[in-house]
Amino acid sequence: MLQPSQHASLTVRRVGTPADGVVEQLLTRRAGTAERPLLLCFSHLRWDFVWQRPQHLLVRAARRHDVAIMEEPIYADGVEPHLDVSERPGGIRILLPVLPWGIRPEDETAAQRRLLDRFLAAEKAGPAVLWYYTPLAMEFSAHVTADVVVYDNMDELSAFRGASPRLLDCEDALFRRADLVFTGGYSLWEAKRDRHPRVTALPSSIDAHHFAAARLRHGDGLADQAHIGRPRLGFFGVIDERMDLDLVREVAARRPDWNLVMLGPVAKIDPATLPQAANIHWIGARSYAELPAYLASWDVGIMPFALNESTRFISPTKTPEYLAAGVPVVSTRIKDVVRPYGDEGLVAIADTPDELVAMAAAAMARPREPWLAAVDLHLANGSWDSTWEVVQRSLDEVRAARPLQAAGSVGRALSA
Repeated sequence: MLQPSQHASLTVRRVGTPADGVVEQLLTRRAGTAERPLLLCFSHLRWDFVWQRPQHLLVRAARRHDVAIMEEPIYADGVEPHLDVSERPGGIRILLPVLPWGIRPEDETAAQRRLLDRFLAAEKAGPAVLWYYTPLAMEFSAHVTADVVVYDNMDELSAFRGASPRLLDCEDALFRRADLVFTGGYSLWEAKRDRHPRVTALPSSIDAHHFAAARLRHGDGLADQAHIGRPRLGFFGVIDERMDLDLVREVAARRPDWNLVMLGPVAKIDPATLPQAANIHWIGARSYAELPAYLASWDVGIMPFALNESTRFISPTKTPEYLAAGVPVVSTRIKDVVRPYGDEGLVAIADTPDELVAMAAAAMARPREPWLAAVDLHLANGSWDSTWEVVQRSLDEVRAARPLQAAGSVGRALSA
């Protein structure tokens, strides 16, 4: 569990992250630039947990905005509610509410509202953009005004283990308030497109240059992987209820001469339930900056997702990341992987352990050049930079329309 800082409220401290080098390539916070508008984000994901969609988008937002991210609370004995503010590379601020153990839900909501109001009172200007990943934040932030309200609906959180029973009501309120809604994939867009007039599908994108470094590496300089034999079937990501552990176990049993390298933190499931075998290697979490070094010596990337409610709408970011690294991919039948990657022959789709084994063997045996050429052609059409450009244009359009909307309202009133 995270340990709370005892710094006074609104004290800023600097904290490094495993992706520092990546961020510094993206962001330069130069002295003497004009005042930048505040983008205030409410997130259910910890910034320092796994580098994924929120980080990719918000580090790019920080080129034009001051970005502050309010995370979900942590709890400690004998503390007064306070906000621990820390700074990450690029000037991104993390706002961490620290609350006492045992606080009642209604008091927790009131405390978060007070901490949020105290933070905003210390800012030079109110937020230009409110950016939501968690609809539950509406319970303490609905009173805050902004030029643009964004709901980046990256997952169907209501389908995840431990989801709050209040989440769907809060999401309804957020849909009514939002100016823009983005979805993490096409299947989620199909499910949400009728709930708001401006819903845009923004599926997982790619920092191709970062992962293409895996194609240039030779040998294996990683101590925790060097002892593992070949071939290697690798996975990276959060290991939780979305993973089909039985599938992992069955694949390992069918090919004891293959090694499964599993990178990532374990969340929301008991680590004791992870299948154990001599050829399954649970290595633990590794940073975004380190991933290309691991991918460089994987023979196949696997995505052994379970087919359940929690995976119904996922659009795995790792799909294009494996491909950019030049690693053949075999996935279970996730809708946003089948379309477009499976349909275009870039990713093999397996429905059973036997199919996954057969497709992995075929991927290792086939000539790589024609497949890589098709991969690169597909990946050339997108990047996190181009995804953010779509977002920024949408923000600018909403801001530009505000005066016109106001003028239209005045005109209608005068003519009435």
